Amino acid sequence: MENIKKPPLYNKGSIDTLGLTITGNSANFAVYAPKAAQITLCLFTHPHTQPKMEIPLFGPDQGIWHIEVHDIPLNASYTYRMNGKELLSDPYARAFTSFYPWGDFSHKRTPFLSRINPQPPFDWQGVKAPNIPLEELIIYEMHIRGFTKHHSSCVKSPGTFAGVIEKISYLKQLGINAVELMPIYEFDETHSPKVYSATKQPRINYWGYNPISFFIPVSRYASKQEEALDEFKSMVRELHRAGIEVFLDVVYNHTGDGDDFLISLRGFDKTHYFMIDENEHDRNYTGCGNTFQTNSTMGQKIIIDSLRYWVEEMHIDGFRFDLASILTRGVDGHPLQDPPILKAIANDAILKNVKLIAEPWDAAGLNQVGQFQKWGDWSEWNSSFRDHVRKFIKGTENEVGFFATSMTGSQFTYPTGSPQSGINFVTAHDGFCLRDLVTYQHKQNIDNGENNRDGSTQNDSWNCGDEGPTQNIEIHELRERQMRNFWLALLLSQGIPMILMGDEIGHTRKGNNNPYVQDNDINWFDWKIWEQNHSMVQFVSSLIHFRKRHSILRKKHFLKDDDIDWHGHLPNHPDWKAHSRFIAFTLKEKQALYVAFNTDFHHAEVFLPHLQDNQQWKLIVNTEDPWECHNLDTPEKGIRLESSIKMAPHSALIAKAY
Repeated sequence: MENIKKPPLYNKGSIDTLGLTITGNSANFAVYAPKAAQITLCLFTHPHTQPKMEIPLFGPDQGIWHIEVHDIPLNASYTYRMNGKELLSDPYARAFTSFYPWGDFSHKRTPFLSRINPQPPFDWQGVKAPNIPLEELIIYEMHIRGFTKHHSSCVKSPGTFAGVIEKISYLKQLGINAVELMPIYEFDETHSPKVYSATKQPRINYWGYNPISFFIPVSRYASKQEEALDEFKSMVRELHRAGIEVFLDVVYNHTGDGDDFLISLRGFDKTHYFMIDENEHDRNYTGCGNTFQTNSTMGQKIIIDSLRYWVEEMHIDGFRFDLASILTRGVDGHPLQDPPILKAIANDAILKNVKLIAEPWDAAGLNQVGQFQKWGDWSEWNSSFRDHVRKFIKGTENEVGFFATSMTGSQFTYPTGSPQSGINFVTAHDGFCLRDLVTYQHKQNIDNGENNRDGSTQNDSWNCGDEGPTQNIEIHELRERQMRNFWLALLLSQGIPMILMGDEIGHTRKGNNNPYVQDNDINWFDWKIWEQNHSMVQFVSSLIHFRKRHSILRKKHFLKDDDIDWHGHLPNHPDWKAHSRFIAFTLKEKQALYVAFNTDFHHAEVFLPHLQDNQQWKLIVNTEDPWECHNLDTPEKGIRLESSIKMAPHSALIAKAY
């Protein structure tokens, strides 16, 4: 590696752009640290050595320290020394040169060095973003490592961006047209060594909600860490080529700041980047020890700069904001009527063209479901849909009206919006997966090392009569039927459906509803199960494609009276009483669809609506039947129905007019 043999030439440089800016043979460095007494630029020729040279920065000017250096070897790395003491990484760095193996705890208290050499232009090969309309989206919540890390994936580089590329054909076949990637911003998976399992081994922060950079993809998600940037871009390009959009689950509510100084925002300026109380302690609205100050001037700036970078440089199509209610809190933590960061996003020329999804709550009890539409063109994780669908499907009383509203786009939740205001989901990374939702009444989180105190105790789950795995055939069949019921509810509802990775193969987390430290089979997609449960995957895929073929299931606006008729056991006589566990509806198009849910514990005799023009009802799906016994792909071959049908307890059906 080329050495730094003599002091480079330098001048004051510019404060216009934070971070590192390369122009010709000059490098401009700028970092915000208004309270610093001194900052020096440290230049390295090897990541694991002492700096070869330190150059004092000029400033602060408007709170920014800066310098322009000429003729630095492009293979050098850099970091900053704050007040003659600790080394801090550049918050605006675009790439690190400090690499370590996944799960290696030995790097603690080692600052990440940042790359100086600019990346060569990436060849996007003319591939454009799919630009899928909101109402057409089928979102798949995916974990990059977990998708291909299991040995059964048989990819060349398991657990990586490259591994995902090898499995794009599966996503395409399933019918997915958008992936929502759990955090891929560089994070510290080793930040909680005190979390132990029964074996007393340290656990990995597998989920990654612990960012140490807002600009850099996780190098350990790449087959070659030094090429992570290009490998990530290649994955995005190939997903786009397949017609699949890419959304990032982003964490701007807190950071991985701590005594390890892996991230430098706290070291450079604690009070402008974090919510601090009158005793100079962190305000904790996130449950993670600190809260990012999203509405301070500099907090807003780094968020906007980060988002724009991922859109312009990485071609990202949208973002899901973790604990998005933090974005509405002021510098003192109180909710704001008109949050500046949300206004800035709404008015930004780049960001106003991407898809924005809010997790509309935080860890301190601020729940804003239904409110983000007043701050811009937002969709939200629709927890109302999740809760009411779970309750009704398991047979809870006083839920039939809420279920009907949920199925038709949650208009009461989004009165000034549209069905696309809600991201409908039954399960997500947080909480029970689908199989566990019908298998466990209580969470089984002992292996997380927190004495089962972590994770929600309210899951609206039902074990169908026995806790955990069972040899009882009737319970097993009921659980399979309940999963089919949930799939119908999700994929026949108005709004944007989101599927949790692995639900389509019947993956189990063994009752763990908070497996954030489980870097193992609990979270990894098992491709052998995919082969074994092929009929389940085919059912889900066929239902997705059925949704795509019927525009009545994807309305841009809320359904009107001439779009839908409601029924009870008798046509046009819905029972909205508290005790009711049955609801049916007809979606009126050229070939009408009849959908019915019987969530009662007893059989129900159901009389079908009369059809005009000599049409007749054909049964496409009856969830009482096994996964392989349905006619979603060939509905014209469905069983002809007479004027009535006897529905099994806890079953649902779809019929189509011919």
